[in-house]
Amino acid sequence: MLHILHAADLHLDAPFAALTADQARQRRAEQRLLLEKLADTASERGADLVLLSGDLLDDRQTYRETAQALAAALGRIPAPVLIAPGNHDFYQASSLYSAPIWPENVRIFREGAVRSVELPGCTVYGCAFTGPARDDSPLAGFRAPDTGKPGIMVLHADVEGTGRYASISREEIAASGLTYLALGHIHACSGLQRAGDTYWAYPGCPEGRGFDEPGDKGALWVTVDGPAVTAEFLPLCARRYEVLTCDLTGKAPVQAVADSLAPGSREDICRLILTGESDAPDLAALTRTAAPLRWSVTLRDRTRVPRDLWAREREDSLTGLFLRDMRRRIDAAGDDGERSVLEQAVRFGLAALENGEDTP
Repeated sequence: MLHILHAADLHLDAPFAALTADQARQRRAEQRLLLEKLADTASERGADLVLLSGDLLDDRQTYRETAQALAAALGRIPAPVLIAPGNHDFYQASSLYSAPIWPENVRIFREGAVRSVELPGCTVYGCAFTGPARDDSPLAGFRAPDTGKPGIMVLHADVEGTGRYASISREEIAASGLTYLALGHIHACSGLQRAGDTYWAYPGCPEGRGFDEPGDKGALWVTVDGPAVTAEFLPLCARRYEVLTCDLTGKAPVQAVADSLAPGSREDICRLILTGESDAPDLAALTRTAAPLRWSVTLRDRTRVPRDLWAREREDSLTGLFLRDMRRRIDAAGDDGERSVLEQAVRFGLAALENGEDTP
């Protein structure tokens, strides 16, 4: 039986541009702490093998302390660690992967062609991105020989992809002769998949970097028992990104916002979308209410003009003319964003008309 810790897409030293400078700095520090979590998990669970499927780094420019933390953490793992560089951290002569910092238990695939590493319990195959893109399929024509040991591959690739990131097909996976294919590139956990007799999976990224990467993030604990493979998702992230909605219809906005955020974790990063019918919400006041309830929170106003604001639409007045014109514009709006802007304009326009002359 073979126990594998499979992780990918750490994107160490990501900019976290949507956060404040101090928050972004803290998130990068938390990414480095993630390395300790990975090493501890591998040690405590007794991993026979650790596979890192590329994009460990967000860019080739990496903070020195990050490089040191990465090498030190991997060196603490009492098992072989194999890395397949991806499109963000591709291998080249000047890359971090060429530096003399790597412990003896770490092996890095440095070529675009598939190579193998013989280990006591399995044969591990892998290859590297050697540039920021790769148009060919690393699995084209590949088949692992039947050696009596499980064939494992670590690879950064895009299953059924149409872009330039080592697109591979399910048919190629099925024809590969592999027992397990440890993939990286897709930031959502795929769960354990199967093509032919080959199992494959994306663990997703272990720390979300934006609202397009919500929910729990982590790694996979993969068990290979002969031809059978199972996988367990291990949550590892320090914070989760979440997108919530808050309907303000008929409610006091401050209380509604507080109620919407109360069930979640104060350590998470939240985007709260205000919906329903409401007078123009005071976003500054609502943000002050929300701030203590999350590590970071931003509000987006998607509320609609209350129906009673349209009550004067048929009047023979400037207000009636204004409302009829805005109604036509809103009905012709191309998307929700444009409609939201126009409805906000209705609120401001009515407020201005109430303070001025309202006869044609």
